Amino acid sequence: DLEEYYFEQHTAYHMTSNGSNVPNRCMRGSLKICSKSVIFEPDEVNKPILKIPLKDCKRIEGLEGKEEENIVAPYKYERGERTFRFQLEMARKTEDIVQTLLQLHRASRLDKLGDQTAMIAANLQSRLARASFDKNSFQSVCERPHMECEAEMVSPLVTNPGHVCITDCNLYFQPLNGYPDSVVRIELHSVRRIYKRRHGLRPLGLEVFCTENDLCSDTYLKFYNTKDRDELYYYIATFLENHIAEHTAESYMLQWQRGHISNYQYLLHLNNLADRSVNDLSQYPVFPWVISDYNSLQLDLLNPASFRDLSKPVGALNTERLERLLDRYRDMPEPRFMYGSHYSSPGYVLFYLVRVAPEHMLCLQTGRFDHADRMFNSVGETWKNCLEGGTDFKELIPEFYGTESSFLKNLLHLSLGRRQGGGQVEDVELPPWASDADDFLQKMCSALESQHVSEHLHEWIDLIFGYKQRGSEAIAAHNVFHPLTYEGGIDCDSIEDPDQKIAMLTQILEFGQTPRQLFTTPHPQRITPRFHNISTGTISPSMESFEDLTEESKKLAWSNMNKLSLQSNSTMKMLSKENGGLQRSVSFSNMALSSCLILPEDKTVVCSSWDNNVYFYSIAYGRRQDTLMGHDDAVSQVCWRDDQLYTASWDSTVKVWKCVPTDISSNKRTRFELLAELEHEAGVNTIALSHAGTLLGSGTKEGTLSVWDLASFSLLHQLTCHSGKIHQVSFSPDSRNILSVAEDSCLKVTDVQTGMLLSTVLAEEEQRCFCWDGNTVLSGGQSGALLVWDLLASKVIHKIPAHSGRVTYIWMNEQCSSVITGGEDKQIMLWKTQY
Repeated sequence: DLEEYYFEQHTAYHMTSNGSNVPNRCMRGSLKICSKSVIFEPDEVNKPILKIPLKDCKRIEGLEGKEEENIVAPYKYERGERTFRFQLEMARKTEDIVQTLLQLHRASRLDKLGDQTAMIAANLQSRLARASFDKNSFQSVCERPHMECEAEMVSPLVTNPGHVCITDCNLYFQPLNGYPDSVVRIELHSVRRIYKRRHGLRPLGLEVFCTENDLCSDTYLKFYNTKDRDELYYYIATFLENHIAEHTAESYMLQWQRGHISNYQYLLHLNNLADRSVNDLSQYPVFPWVISDYNSLQLDLLNPASFRDLSKPVGALNTERLERLLDRYRDMPEPRFMYGSHYSSPGYVLFYLVRVAPEHMLCLQTGRFDHADRMFNSVGETWKNCLEGGTDFKELIPEFYGTESSFLKNLLHLSLGRRQGGGQVEDVELPPWASDADDFLQKMCSALESQHVSEHLHEWIDLIFGYKQRGSEAIAAHNVFHPLTYEGGIDCDSIEDPDQKIAMLTQILEFGQTPRQLFTTPHPQRITPRFHNISTGTISPSMESFEDLTEESKKLAWSNMNKLSLQSNSTMKMLSKENGGLQRSVSFSNMALSSCLILPEDKTVVCSSWDNNVYFYSIAYGRRQDTLMGHDDAVSQVCWRDDQLYTASWDSTVKVWKCVPTDISSNKRTRFELLAELEHEAGVNTIALSHAGTLLGSGTKEGTLSVWDLASFSLLHQLTCHSGKIHQVSFSPDSRNILSVAEDSCLKVTDVQTGMLLSTVLAEEEQRCFCWDGNTVLSGGQSGALLVWDLLASKVIHKIPAHSGRVTYIWMNEQCSSVITGGEDKQIMLWKTQY
């Protein structure tokens, strides 16, 4: 049964007789002692498995002696009194087993379910306390144990209590019943991913994966307290620090957005992060229906009409049905909900998987298959019912986009019943455009990875994992389910009555659960690549880069950024790259200069100063040419593009001025026309223009990042993403993301379209300045070293010794082949990339 404990197993003989004059016969097999039943599994596979519910037993005691094909089929119940006799191969254990069974029998006969559960739990804890992990099971005598505790290994049907032990080399689990092995071992160096899990709505689970993208984990453990779970989790995480970075939803989003992982892989990662696991039927991974055409002879993946609207939940796809549901919703007392069933539940999962896991459905439905007409008979019929049915709003499971098609075939030759038309339920009926089950999955996979789905998948993510999952946004999106399905919808620990608590927990687990919310702001759209047709008529991504940086020289330069070579080093003020000579030296103010730039045609240098002014210096004449007095506090940075000068100041403004280079270089005083004033709530420390010149990013002394639309001079996004002064901001080459560094030692990537924080990387020391290509970052910090970062892996991949004081500025030429750095050691260094 679901949630039943499997305590122990023993080799035994089932003693049977056909009458008083017929000698006893023995059938050898495995006698399994479970918390609510006794099960005898014969060694001979053509003999049926025998299951005896303990609550139906009248007497259990120790003693001093019909065949049918064993198939997976609905249970056959035998009523009336019968005596079952078993002879253990190890007779000395008879008395212990009898006493165990008598205790469990007493528990099964208690009136209240809560009392039954408490008595079984006490029995379990007593058994666990009497045993400990057998350290003779260690792979090596040199292993050093770190911790040992009690836990359960979880699978969809069997929960095995036992002991966990973790050493400096391995993670061990030793089940009390010796199933599936006497000891389960996982080498720590093979672990790729670990996830904390909610199990039974409580933070007690831990799932371990030894592969990067597989659906199935290597083990799922449920602990008896959160402290043990967390200690084990952090120990493994510490062990893995040198092998793999811990991934967050934001880091996976960044990889997906830039095309480094597929739609399928991204959905798997999101499901994992949202507590979905194939070992938990109530929280099975959920995938979307993406195709809406199950009738055509050919599937056209270039036609948007072939696809489902991913911006709506299944229940809102049919307008007429939705109106009926909304009418009921408006008349409903609080708490209100739009849909009476969920999009993912144990029943729906087993509906799809009955042909490969029939025992799961038999267990869930008290030994019976569902009615033949309600089985998973046809993909097209199922889709139609999801569109038109009054209570059917289910999504799909990952298997529909995998490579194993056995769940669509009746390979076990199950007797699943006959439909009203007289036909036997066999394989799933496929759409006309699929030649067989493998072809169906291949086309489903192509649809999931298609350009149309790639451009709209973020809308479905908003519904299932994101900001439209709850609150007013969920109401507006017609995405409201029963309150009990949401995390935190009810605190089961606050329910004092044990029977009510178990009934509530059972209802929640059987009804289905909404994934844990991963995003609270709109999910950014994927940067979609160009696609090309292939001969099968499906489509797939081209092998071209997802980045807009297409010049091979730039890519080559960034791939070799760890090979920067120092070319020259001097205390120059105006540097000639050809001969390294000092060209000019001039003093504008008795206060520090904060930034400088050279206007087009290389005739004028613009410098900003802490004295509130901006100075214009003529290279040809070697003198100050003009002064702009436009701020009430220090000018922190200047930028120029398309005859417009942008000045940032500690007076909490960024001002935009008309600034024509030819007017300034003509040696006449210029009238600077103020075009706009962008107000902030704190002093502005840094600004940056997007590569197209349509956006401006600004960072303040208080850690606020703002993104402005320069066409209208309006604020697009503003978020406090740092806890200290922002030193620098910069757009990625495609202008889709903006990177910022600040006093809090964090590098943070923000999505320009949505204003959502995508990634946070904590550096060992404060980084002051940087250049980046959207993935790789070259930064300078307090120690004076240059660091090369892999943002996707969230780690430093190379460290280059540079200045003896902190690095204050990094400049890179357009070809990404030359780098100039300045530092507090009063040195300016010219670097070249080496190939």
